[in-house]
Amino acid sequence: MHSVAILALDQVVPFDLAAPLQVFDWARLPDGRRPYRVRVCAESPDVLGDGLVLRVDRGLEALADADTIIVPGRAPGAGPTPEPVLAALRRAAAAGTRVASVCAGAFVLAEAGLLDGLRATTHWMAAPELARLHPEVKVEPDVLYVDNGQILTSAGAAAALDLCLHMIRRDLGSAVAADAARMCVMPLEREGGQAQFIVHEQPPVPRGSTLEPVLEWIEDHLAGEITLGAMAARCGMSERTFSRRFREQTGTTPLQWLLRARVRRAQYLLENSDRPIERIAQQAGFGSPTAFRERFRRVVGTTPQAYRAAFHGRAALAGARP
Repeated sequence: MHSVAILALDQVVPFDLAAPLQVFDWARLPDGRRPYRVRVCAESPDVLGDGLVLRVDRGLEALADADTIIVPGRAPGAGPTPEPVLAALRRAAAAGTRVASVCAGAFVLAEAGLLDGLRATTHWMAAPELARLHPEVKVEPDVLYVDNGQILTSAGAAAALDLCLHMIRRDLGSAVAADAARMCVMPLEREGGQAQFIVHEQPPVPRGSTLEPVLEWIEDHLAGEITLGAMAARCGMSERTFSRRFREQTGTTPLQWLLRARVRRAQYLLENSDRPIERIAQQAGFGSPTAFRERFRRVVGTTPQAYRAAFHGRAALAGARP
């Protein structure tokens, strides 16, 4: 039987701990046997969570006996991970144990040095901080999970389910994983990645900036043709000077800013209207529905149709009815 140890640290996020506990417990072999033995362990018997206290009867020694270790996320401001925990994780990884994190649990793996030189993900809101604190980690904020073989990381909340189902499929095949997915009432593979959930804000522009008027003009005229020359002319600059000033003040190019603004407009229309995709492409300023679909998938990680199915207000309410 495959042993799974879930490491509970102070300020553990309850969902991050409960999701792998439940998913691995639901897995069944074709003959009905349980393939996983799931245990929770901690540095001390009592673990403080968000609004609860967990009593745990297994210590860090359980990590040495595990085949897989899951590290749930901790609440913001939880503080550094205790050194005995980091040392235990390093020893387990050195022994070949599979180690996975849920959401902000990636910060713990990074503290232990287990993500050095590897691709990793976490909740999209925490990804910039993970990249800042651990520049040796190749942070990918737009995916649901990253599998490096021995070390795995997942994005926020529900992505824990995606990661656990992926590990079950890797261990026992698609049939067993599909049965566990049905118990979770979710697909074995979700359409798109974490990118579709990211709120794509435009780069901030300082108040009083010379770019403010032209950026407001761009937002008001997204459906029309907007050229670099037209943007520069509104600022009374040459195209070269305008491009340089734009990058200095926003950190991106005029074209990238424009394309991101058009994708954001399209997201809003997909969420709040029933207009056809072709009409939305036109109103967002894309030259053709094909160009719109390609750019939308590149930025958001899924198709306009799939995005509307997931985030359209009325569709979501209809799907929630019993």
